[in-house]
Amino acid sequence: MSAPLILQGVTAGYHGKAIVHNVSLEVPAGGALTVIGPNGSGKSTLLKSVVGLVSLMAGGMRLGEREIGRLDAPARTRLGLAYVPQERNVFPNLSVADNLRLGWETLHGRGGARESARRDEVLALFPEIADRLATPAGLLSGGQRQMAAMASALMQGPSLLVLDEPSAGLSPRNASLLFDRIADIRATGITLLMIEQNVQLGLRVADHGVVLVNGEIRLRASADHLVHHADLPALFFGHAPALSS
Repeated sequence: MSAPLILQGVTAGYHGKAIVHNVSLEVPAGGALTVIGPNGSGKSTLLKSVVGLVSLMAGGMRLGEREIGRLDAPARTRLGLAYVPQERNVFPNLSVADNLRLGWETLHGRGGARESARRDEVLALFPEIADRLATPAGLLSGGQRQMAAMASALMQGPSLLVLDEPSAGLSPRNASLLFDRIADIRATGITLLMIEQNVQLGLRVADHGVVLVNGEIRLRASADHLVHHADLPALFFGHAPALSS
């Protein structure tokens, strides 16, 4: 089951200073949106405002029929939002199996047949870790560790998956393999919101993308259009005006 995410006039930041300014966007149920932009553009602040780690200064957001802008992070999780941060996204001393179990227990309590069935569904998306369930997550490769983190999040059965720079620190080969798995996740029908430093990979699995510069949306377009946009490099470095498609 998936749910739409709608942001309306979101302004957010730290200690009374706005980093993200009046951002409005929509990810339809089952859709995928990738936010790209230069370092320091406010991408992480925007994402953390969605998951409840940064408070809104203005605006609102909805997940499905529920207003979530004033809810804390655990409440948003209970409503179907799952978040995979860029770092510290697994328990490194616990096995992959235990990481998945904790993902399930976040919402569902002690397991049983339902947990086992859900684990089988999730592991079918990640064959690279399916035979490493006894391995401590900290001993996995970088790409496998990201897969374990995503698998743990999916154990919750979310309607919205939020990913923070999933390719960060990965080799080109491992990043490409990871995005093959993200494409498989998309095929399940879940709604996906992601920020990503690798423009080509990030837009490859998205329906639409937005370019965030200085905390404001400078361009929004279909992913296919955006990835080939002639002014994209100039937008990144602030040498082009805001555009629409």
